[in-house]
Amino acid sequence: QLQLVESGGGLVQPGGSLRLSCAASGFTLDIYAVAWIRQAPGKEREGVSCITSGFSTNYADSVKGRFTISRDNAKNTVYLQMNSLKPEDTAVYYCAAHTPGYFGCPGSVWPKAYDFWGQGTQVTVSS
Repeated sequence: QLQLVESGGGLVQPGGSLRLSCAASGFTLDIYAVAWIRQAPGKEREGVSCITSGFSTNYADSVKGRFTISRDNAKNTVYLQMNSLKPEDTAVYYCAAHTPGYFGCPGSVWPKAYDFWGQGTQVTVSS
């Protein structure tokens, strides 16, 4: 089955860290650009970060300096390291894959713009 599977979410205190994983199953992720997108209750979806097939990265201003996106093609996985977490980071985090991956991620936060979309993982930042 061709799919993306996110993991690593959970409950963390403000200031804490989490690492999210996005693993591809049934296909090779290395030719894809991969985005992390989040949806908080009552808020619009937000593009968090993107990594191209050439390892270029970009970040939303709201997470710049705190989050780091990376990929391990040998493990067919993309990661999102989240440090200095804030309550406003609370959301369901989705990963999504797009090809051709060299030019980057679509500017959209909706599944139809991507080739694959994961099921999401919940991140809750609360004391």
